[in-house]
Amino acid sequence: MPIIPSKYVARGLFRNGHFSTIYSAKLRPRPKLLQKRERIWLLDGDFMDLDWSETNQSSGKVAVLLHGLEGNAQRRYMLGQARALIENGWDACAVNYRGCSGVDNFSYGSYNAGKTDDLESVIQHIIKKDSYDEIALIGFSLGGNLILKYLGEGRIIPKEVIKGMAVSAPLSLKGSLEQLEKQKNVIYRTSFIHDLRKKYRVKMPKHPAHMNQHELKRIRSLKDFDDIYTAPAHGFEDAFDYYRQNSSLQFLKDITNPVLILNAQNDSFLSPHCYPELLASKSKNIYLETPKHGGHVGFHQSNETYYNEIRSCEFLNAKF
Repeated sequence: MPIIPSKYVARGLFRNGHFSTIYSAKLRPRPKLLQKRERIWLLDGDFMDLDWSETNQSSGKVAVLLHGLEGNAQRRYMLGQARALIENGWDACAVNYRGCSGVDNFSYGSYNAGKTDDLESVIQHIIKKDSYDEIALIGFSLGGNLILKYLGEGRIIPKEVIKGMAVSAPLSLKGSLEQLEKQKNVIYRTSFIHDLRKKYRVKMPKHPAHMNQHELKRIRSLKDFDDIYTAPAHGFEDAFDYYRQNSSLQFLKDITNPVLILNAQNDSFLSPHCYPELLASKSKNIYLETPKHGGHVGFHQSNETYYNEIRSCEFLNAKF
């Protein structure tokens, strides 16, 4: 019965979900970490940039880190997680999705919450290095959904991939869209739309057959962006088809690797479907932890250490 009673206790203002979310994303002192960039080339001729952080002496273990919507490997939560892994004997490979490393990617398509073929390419690239016996996957928000879909969609999982962890994961993409459309989330929604429109504007001159100023003006909401860009760029009929095919909730029952889902109860991005207690209670592999506080990727303990960073290292190093 892998439902985990959480030991996380938020203090003071961090008991407020919005405060913990905003502070952790914008105000937390940026963790110091050395990263070395590597560019990998994909089968379709496009590229992705990986930012590596390594221990002084390799233990043969690496964690692949996946960021959230419009994030990158330099976000505070990515740096903090990588630093915690290094301190606990794991190398860290922080992935920048297509178009998220500060350089626009070549192709019309970029990334989405279910683009597991790019994750597979990263994993195969790491395996070919022949330096790691164990690979773990840690995803934040959109990246958490991506990892869970990857592990449960029926592909052959390489033997080196041992565990996964999803932090603040929107298991129902449509449900999270509906949450983000609520008035309480106007700040986050506005920020996402601003960043996505900017990304569209950068790509537009390279792909005039698919993108234009008229379509850009039509993007007024997150669903608009997914209807106008995400769905057609990645082979879906519309936004709802994209959400339906890529929500990880439907794939959880088929996951055979141990995975930990850490979703705070006061995460304003998440719908009730993002807390699958019944499924976890009957599962041997889905470990569900739902602390009362933590907001969206805001599990603050101190500026130096976040609960999810400690919890991930405990989970990865535990014997199953």
